[in-house]
Amino acid sequence: MADLAGANGQRTDFKVVGKRNVPGKLSYNLATGKAKFGADATAPNMLHAKFLRSPYAYAVVKSVGISQAKALAGVVDIVTWEDPELKALQQDGSVLGSPDGPLLTNIADQEDAEVAVVVVAESEELCDQALKLLQVDWEVKPHIVDPRDGIQPGAPILPPRPNAKGNVVSASKIDGDIEAGFKQADQIVEFDFALPAYASHIPNPSGSLAYWYDDEGSGEGQSLWIAGASQASDVIAALYRIPREKVNQVTLYQGGKYCDWGYRKSQLITPLLAKRTGRPVRCLNSRENMYDFGIMQHFVHAKIGYKNDGRITAIQHHAVADNGSLGNQPFGTTIDMNYPPWYTTRCENMQYTMDVVSTNRGKMYLSGQHCPFAWDAMTVAEQLIAEKLGLDVIEVATRNLHGPSAQDDEAPVPSYQACVEAVRKSLKWAYHRPGARKLPDGRMHGIAFRYQMCPRHAISGYSATVYLRGGKVYMPSQGPCAGFYGTDAVAMVVAEEMGAKWEDVVIEYDNKALFSAVGGGSDGTTASAWVMKEAAAACKKQVLEAAASRLKAKPEELDTRDSTIFVKSDPSRSIPFTAIEPPLALNIQGSIVASFSGRPPRSTWSWMGKKLDTMNTLFCEVAVDTETGEVEVLRYAVAADPGKVLRPTSLESQIHQTMMFTSGSQLSEELIWDRATGVRLNANMFDYRKPTILDIAPTDIELLETRAGNAAYGASGISHSLANTHLIVCAIENAIGQWVDPPATPDKVLKALGKG
Repeated sequence: MADLAGANGQRTDFKVVGKRNVPGKLSYNLATGKAKFGADATAPNMLHAKFLRSPYAYAVVKSVGISQAKALAGVVDIVTWEDPELKALQQDGSVLGSPDGPLLTNIADQEDAEVAVVVVAESEELCDQALKLLQVDWEVKPHIVDPRDGIQPGAPILPPRPNAKGNVVSASKIDGDIEAGFKQADQIVEFDFALPAYASHIPNPSGSLAYWYDDEGSGEGQSLWIAGASQASDVIAALYRIPREKVNQVTLYQGGKYCDWGYRKSQLITPLLAKRTGRPVRCLNSRENMYDFGIMQHFVHAKIGYKNDGRITAIQHHAVADNGSLGNQPFGTTIDMNYPPWYTTRCENMQYTMDVVSTNRGKMYLSGQHCPFAWDAMTVAEQLIAEKLGLDVIEVATRNLHGPSAQDDEAPVPSYQACVEAVRKSLKWAYHRPGARKLPDGRMHGIAFRYQMCPRHAISGYSATVYLRGGKVYMPSQGPCAGFYGTDAVAMVVAEEMGAKWEDVVIEYDNKALFSAVGGGSDGTTASAWVMKEAAAACKKQVLEAAASRLKAKPEELDTRDSTIFVKSDPSRSIPFTAIEPPLALNIQGSIVASFSGRPPRSTWSWMGKKLDTMNTLFCEVAVDTETGEVEVLRYAVAADPGKVLRPTSLESQIHQTMMFTSGSQLSEELIWDRATGVRLNANMFDYRKPTILDIAPTDIELLETRAGNAAYGASGISHSLANTHLIVCAIENAIGQWVDPPATPDKVLKALGKG
């Protein structure tokens, strides 16, 4: 739905929003290296802390001798899991990214897990020495590093999960009549595909620096200063049982990982250690510690019934999915079952089952790049149906896509149609059968197509404030800058609504502010921007009221532009923002202030595909060398409908980032474990083959703006919906007529061709 409920949602004249080359408020600090992350924080006289980390995939510390380590000169404190103060730190599993239970235990259910002991010393080197002097009695337990092994009879039983039977949490979703759907089918196709686990490696390691201090302005008890616990002030306050106002969380920048709201132990432990030692304490993960999951491994079997015209009549989808170690988030597994791709089709007969299996491989702290990748089962299915019927894959997808209002709506989706037509022209789309086209250089040509609806977080609520003071428009935000430019985009909306020059808008970072432009990439930004739009519109209303007497006009006869208030019928009668004197009732330190709390109207996305509005489409071309097995992505083409573009630079950068994920996940990235020991073999930048900007194919981008979204000015965002795990794989199959599970490395391609 368009932005009909909000202030100025149907605005047509934009001075700032949607404009290119508007300089980011944060860009200079990031480009010059002045931006400081949690890992950059230091303090005079600070101590360092490190955890004991498990060398085993699954083990219990039965006992630990600390006397030799504690006697080492420079070691200040050693805390074990049995210490009452550490036992008292209980995490609340209702908070995103936080497991239930104590912060530290004697059980390690993955290699490199923090376990049993944390050492505090004058330097990191002394911490390492002390850890080597610990006398640890390990009980090594049998491990699981393949989810398929965890469902076998006699498999070792890992730490129990709620609702689990053994290692397995089973979930199912059934709609319609599956048997009737298959009886209606003219043909049936069955297929398997494997989805490896991928890392969502964070470039700046997680950690924190904390100390306690006397704050005469906050009442009884000391206050906490902490850097590096991004987005965690509420979590820190709850963990240490102190009021939120006593947490001075100062980190502005949190880099790299999309939607990372998970809190590492290194971020949460330092307040305890600082309290015990009376000095600032710093604890950091290494880069090798940061290879968390961006997506969990899946093994999928699908059975699809369809008519001879390509219409799907029945769907059976079964997945065995990795549940990782304790604390793993259900994003990418059971949560994704509520958002299956099949809901965008007219087929209403669906059986969707999943066995989510505990393993000792690792964890996903929150969403990473999931979005959910069950969607790629439909990408594969539509290509197989197209091949068997000799149809264009776009024709099959379009024939199955339901209309805007419901699954039985046969009307076209305007956004989808516009996206398809835009990229048909851009790519000069000409679908062909597998192996039917050879390029002039002898390589085989392949092409593939995928669509998805735009997700967005209208479910997220925000409290926003805007105030005018001294001619400047201030937008308080607690941060952090979480790897995307949501704060800049929201500030552009403030400039638009206030009629202010961009340079007169100030993002005021205040860790006590309620507002933070998070909630998930571009889709969360559109929701937070909607709330901030309402606050800015309310502030502008007060500004016009304050200026009315000066300009001898009624407030409704006035407007603002370029930080000036003017009479609409006679723009020469004007005063600058600097001349505004607020009424006495509003005179809070010379400011005109307005706030708004809430969320945008319900988004179509909340119907999880059963209603449709804004859509995205993605195409790619590949060339496959059948002699070497090398695959080159020749080009991506994106036609997407974000409803309304707020900040083009950010949106296009996000699309390029998802193309990097797409290339990496299907051509080079793979986490590898040694089955005998359960140890991960490639948790570093040398062995884990992550693509660089030089590895990414040219990407043609066309952004359509139907303004059909529910959020600011009809925006919906794109977020991670363009990221995928099988589009390139489908294009490879179209080139050579053989399926290759990702990553499609040259050796796998040659093996598929019978040359391995």
